[in-house]
Amino acid sequence: MDNTDLAIGLIFLIETTIGVLGNFSLIGHYIILSFTEYEWRSTDFIHKHLIGANVLALLCKGVPQTMASFGRKYFLSDLGCKLLSFLHRVGRGVSIGSICTLSVYQAVTISPRNSRWAELKVKAPKYIFPSIFLCWILQMLVNIIFPIYLTRTSSDKNITDKKEFGYCSSDRHDKMEDSLFGVLLSFPDVLCLGLMLWSSISVVFLLYRHKQRVQHIRRTTASSRTSPEARATKTILLLVSTFVYFYTLSSVFQLVISLFDNPSMILVQFAAVVSLCFPTVSPFLLLATTPRYSRYRRYRRSALQGEGR
Repeated sequence: MDNTDLAIGLIFLIETTIGVLGNFSLIGHYIILSFTEYEWRSTDFIHKHLIGANVLALLCKGVPQTMASFGRKYFLSDLGCKLLSFLHRVGRGVSIGSICTLSVYQAVTISPRNSRWAELKVKAPKYIFPSIFLCWILQMLVNIIFPIYLTRTSSDKNITDKKEFGYCSSDRHDKMEDSLFGVLLSFPDVLCLGLMLWSSISVVFLLYRHKQRVQHIRRTTASSRTSPEARATKTILLLVSTFVYFYTLSSVFQLVISLFDNPSMILVQFAAVVSLCFPTVSPFLLLATTPRYSRYRRYRRSALQGEGR
């Protein structure tokens, strides 16, 4: 094992550890809230599935990649290689679908009551569970064909008809067949990306218009404070732009890898590092925007004091 493999293995180890700890911190945050009188929001249900999808993607990709970088490429059987690759794809897809559902739900719920979404706005909370459930089922069905072409990496150096991806490898196919296969696997992700961009732009536009409408009733003394509309806009833009950045970068690397019959292992490993960035970063973005127990406790205490007067 050379220094490059050691450095990449440490990157995988650190990224996986930070990502798993961040997602479990978010789980602990919700467990603490469950012991309070916190009123659960519909978006909390989406967050919980996003956490589960992130952990699945991190463990099923980060752990085997770490072991492969440290020289343990041949520890998986064919079944293990197929199963871990399938679970990683499902977790990645559900993570994308959860962010998409969250963005669309926010766009619908903040729309004006006289808009064309008025009827859907009332029913939106009821559609969250079916949407997330459908996301899990759809990702399982779409990605069920993904592991078919994968096998465990063999120690035989004379194999030339295999494309190696670290701990797994695949048979080489016709470029047209690989392109069609890639389009099929990417279609749900591209659809979610389009919905996410549309809903995020809609949210930003609605918040900006609301800010312009109420700006004349705000006192000039409060102008130095950040308005709720501005904070909400920054949160939405931060979450979506982070996802779009890492997803686009990951897609570019995957496209480049698919064009080579024998891609460089450094390129394959770097693409894997990028694919784990969003599951690693997203829990910390959510922790920064979810309700804090101390803040809720102060709000609850002030409310009780107001009732006692």
